[in-house]
Amino acid sequence: MKLVSFLLAGLVAAPSSVTLAQRPERGRDLGIPFEGTPGPLDAITDVGGVEVGHRTLVEGNGKLVVGKGPVRTGVTAIFPRGKDSDDPVFAGWFTMNGNGEMTGTTWVEESGFLWGPVMITNTHSVGVVRDAVIEWVVRRGRMRGDEWSLPVVAETWDGGLNDINGFHVTKQDAWAAMDSARGGPVVEGSVGGGTGMVCNQFKGGIGTASRRLDPHDGGYTVGVLVQCNYGRRRYLRIAGAPVGQEIADLVPCRVPCSGPRSGMAPAIPPDLGSIIIVVATDAPLLPHQLKRVARRAGLGVGRLGGVASNSSGDIFIAFSTANARASRDSGLAPVSMVSNEQITPLFEATVQATEEAIVNAMLAARTMIGADDLTVYALPHDRLRAVLRKYNRLGP
Repeated sequence: MKLVSFLLAGLVAAPSSVTLAQRPERGRDLGIPFEGTPGPLDAITDVGGVEVGHRTLVEGNGKLVVGKGPVRTGVTAIFPRGKDSDDPVFAGWFTMNGNGEMTGTTWVEESGFLWGPVMITNTHSVGVVRDAVIEWVVRRGRMRGDEWSLPVVAETWDGGLNDINGFHVTKQDAWAAMDSARGGPVVEGSVGGGTGMVCNQFKGGIGTASRRLDPHDGGYTVGVLVQCNYGRRRYLRIAGAPVGQEIADLVPCRVPCSGPRSGMAPAIPPDLGSIIIVVATDAPLLPHQLKRVARRAGLGVGRLGGVASNSSGDIFIAFSTANARASRDSGLAPVSMVSNEQITPLFEATVQATEEAIVNAMLAARTMIGADDLTVYALPHDRLRAVLRKYNRLGP
């Protein structure tokens, strides 16, 4: 079983993209009436230059043995200008509820720049991933021009399904995620940092979406990637329909999910969880404007019923791929910016893409059995369609 699991981890981790023919059903495939116009891939990689890579770790079954498994975790890497670029981007960040971590944000706030990738993993692997990014940068010879590195590494907790205290993510896993980053379609669901995540008490993980503004609004693109691991079931609404109330069963449980053994160990508490959101755009925005954009991601969470509970780490970062070389100019750097009078369509696009990315994450994820036989069920597509049809919210 261990060999099979390692092979599975390697096969899932190697590509960061799939062909459209291989792609699982997404929200638009099911006819969910999302607002706005998506980019051609409906992914964060619709923003030119953005690359995404995953490293997925799946190993073992049955009883939790700390240090041995079962393992259900990984790492996701998002490069604003691609992994071969060392040109920082303007960025801003925001936390809606702070029971979580995103390293490097003090310098993002101070300098206005994001230097390097945004990495996402599990709560107890932030340190090793952070150090791995620095070593990766050093190995590629980029520290000759930059005297220090303060990587941005974010986390959500996967300790229900995963042996989180076993520290299974290594620096090699972080390197694999970074080295595999590329443009094109993005793998979603139980991959990368999202492997062991739970969203609205369904199986969660990585999701993405994008919006393209009308030409009269600038024609810019906004892309969003989420690692969703938050939410109480009864709050969940999709396209305005009370999905969480209509599909109240299929909550996380121990196998078997009925009978005497099912009550031997508690399942995941309903309010435990977090969400990391990365917003990318090619619109020329300055750091204070990008902080405003990052705040709007929270409205996308709210559309689905998220309330930023006390135990949730809801942390968002936004960056712009415009204004190339602005941080490298040693003199007076010429920069451009969208007027604040024209920024509202970008806010709207961020809200819409965030909402869709979260739904895509749940739709792409599959039912998973993890540590101590905890089962987390996938959001059933057929039942979701039935609920949307009941409330007249299903598109053509």
